[in-house]
Amino acid sequence: MATNGENGRHQEVGRKSLLQSDALYQYILETSVYPREPEPMKELREITAKHPWNLMTTSADEGQFLSMLIKLINAKNTMEIGVFTGYSLLATAMALPDDDKILAMDINRENYEIGLPVIEKAGLAHKIEFKEGPALPVLDQMIEDGKYHGSYDFIFVDADKDNYLNYHKRLIDLVKVGGLIGYDNSLWNGSVVAPPDAPLRKYVRYYRDFVLELNKALAADPRIEIGQLPVGDGITLCRRIS
Repeated sequence: MATNGENGRHQEVGRKSLLQSDALYQYILETSVYPREPEPMKELREITAKHPWNLMTTSADEGQFLSMLIKLINAKNTMEIGVFTGYSLLATAMALPDDDKILAMDINRENYEIGLPVIEKAGLAHKIEFKEGPALPVLDQMIEDGKYHGSYDFIFVDADKDNYLNYHKRLIDLVKVGGLIGYDNSLWNGSVVAPPDAPLRKYVRYYRDFVLELNKALAADPRIEIGQLPVGDGITLCRRIS
């Protein structure tokens, strides 16, 4: 939840914003995001704030953006790789028509079950097919089956950054022409422009090269159009064109 901490620094859940001004980020949240945030999403955001790894959650402004995006493209069949407690999953479920579906995959069902009661109370659990475990074997099986090619309108990836390129190699076959894939954390705490000797947290430094590799590969992929946005920790949208 939004509070002002020491020295006036904003303490949003996960503090995922590339804006240098905490006051400006606070303004965006309090003016455009929180007044329109559905009650179930607010409840889940506040529950997730108590989790020791709340940094992993999707920021509220990004959740709002994803919800509008799904409505704009009239998505019906969606996939999410990396669920955590389910904030972005809930945003998607609330944006989809009642009879549409989300295939949600995560290696940790325990975290998903933190948010599941909120999803159930909102009457949205029937839209979600949750699979626990690594996503790559599931994707490989879907491609082998053949019937899932070009069947997804929207896919959101917020999982292990060292596998993002492996996901992309498979997801490009599963998303329809004209459909979107969103890769979260594509600006990775701003570390993508940090000098080699910059003092970075260990996990930021470890995954930075994988994020850089992804960004380079997406920019060169002729099968997609891309747009990289400084929302949250950076999100790259890929529209399949062939």
